[in-house]
Amino acid sequence: MFEILRNLSRRKLRSILTISGIVIGIFALTTMGALSERFNQQLNAGVAFYGSNVQVAAPDQQRTGLLPISKMDEIKAVDGVEAVFPTYSVLVNPGTSFSFGGPPETIFNRIPEESAYRRPQITIGQGTDLSADANGEVVLGTTLAKEYKKAIGDSIDLPIKPNDAGPDFVNHTFTVVGILNPTGTAPDSYAYISTADAQMLLGDSLPPAIRQTLDLTQVAPGFTVYGRSDATLDELDQIAVRINAEVAGVKAIKPSVSVNGYKQFASLFTVITTAIGILALVVGGLSVVNTMVMAVSERIREIGLKKAVGARTTDVLREFLAEAAVIGLIGGLIGYGLGAALTLFINAGSFAGSLQLFLLTPKLTVLVIGFAVALGAFAGVLPAIRAARLDPVTALRTTN
Repeated sequence: MFEILRNLSRRKLRSILTISGIVIGIFALTTMGALSERFNQQLNAGVAFYGSNVQVAAPDQQRTGLLPISKMDEIKAVDGVEAVFPTYSVLVNPGTSFSFGGPPETIFNRIPEESAYRRPQITIGQGTDLSADANGEVVLGTTLAKEYKKAIGDSIDLPIKPNDAGPDFVNHTFTVVGILNPTGTAPDSYAYISTADAQMLLGDSLPPAIRQTLDLTQVAPGFTVYGRSDATLDELDQIAVRINAEVAGVKAIKPSVSVNGYKQFASLFTVITTAIGILALVVGGLSVVNTMVMAVSERIREIGLKKAVGARTTDVLREFLAEAAVIGLIGGLIGYGLGAALTLFINAGSFAGSLQLFLLTPKLTVLVIGFAVALGAFAGVLPAIRAARLDPVTALRTTN
């Protein structure tokens, strides 16, 4: 009796250690996979946006970095160009920059006519969109609205005054008229105002010596140029080449440059996720193999008895594979649960940045749990074959 209890305790301990090994690997796979899913979502949105237009800015050597609005007419005359819109941007929190949580919170001008060209499109979830002649109104992304606890009809001072702001810092009060539908991407942390208001904020951000010499209604930091709705990336690249050749004093950036940059980031996170998957395979797989080998050794007589009373080789093989798969499933569920809990906790915390860091998707859930089960079954193949091939006579002569 004591020997039986001791063997049962050993089995339980080994099972616990095996499950723990799988839990560690699946936990890592879940968290890194959720991080990769979130970044890939953002990167895919970046590919969709920059792959649908040509960004035009001032040449690097230009001192002010501003372009005359009159350049829009010259760009419109370039073959393949369907529409051109001025682009203005100001940081919500001056002095911030790109962080691990995503791009900085930014204020952009929103032009109603541009919405039909923009990819991916952003839509209003609450309230209304900006009118053509909006003044002192703002549409907030969902993350921005949540961070500053703003609802429709509330007021917000933009840009946000930093703690170390100088005496010449200027901001303006805007009324929240709309909140965007959540996208899980950069626009969630953006604020949109009219072009006239954006020109005003641009002027506030310029040194007085430059501001006083400019008519802010006649300049823009850059333009967004659109081709046909079905224009390919190569066709947009050709538009950029023609703009540079035909319009003096501007620099059109090939969309493929930005798109390829985003794709390289996506590849990087894919590599990271794959590496974590391999780690999970090694850690969890070795644990399952160890447990199943010991299980076979401790249950030789049991296996012999089963085969002596008619159990077929396939029955024994199926039994041990099922046991290994169940171990993988239990470890996978626990590991995924812990990983999911951590990602949700970090997403809910203020330290995640303006954008949530993790994204749990049904695809990731199925992949992780399926990987854990497959890992357990695969690692149990050799021990199961060993058990299935045991000679019943030899097994019955063996004592534990």
